[in-house]
Amino acid sequence: MTLEELNQMIEGKPAVMIYFSGENCGVCKALQPKIKNLFDQSFDKIEQIYLDVAQYKHIAVAFNIFSIPTMLVFLDGKEFIRKGRNLSIELLKEQLQRPYDIFLG
Repeated sequence: MTLEELNQMIEGKPAVMIYFSGENCGVCKALQPKIKNLFDQSFDKIEQIYLDVAQYKHIAVAFNIFSIPTMLVFLDGKEFIRKGRNLSIELLKEQLQRPYDIFLG
């Protein structure tokens, strides 16, 4: 995936979630299935993208990713949520539910 392709996806889709992780990141590996499960069950209209920062350094730099895991949610082409390492799945669900219902419900 190129930066251009990702930007086009963000602009062209109503909602996109990008999860930046790393191969040697234990927190990333523990959190990723929980994030995927949450989005599959509660926010299935949000496009999910999972990127390894080692493979996509140019994209991580462009999005100012300084630590992993980092999750970004874009609604209507604009960054709406940015969460890092210590994130609560329940709190994320609460923060995203109302905007999701408004934009995509």
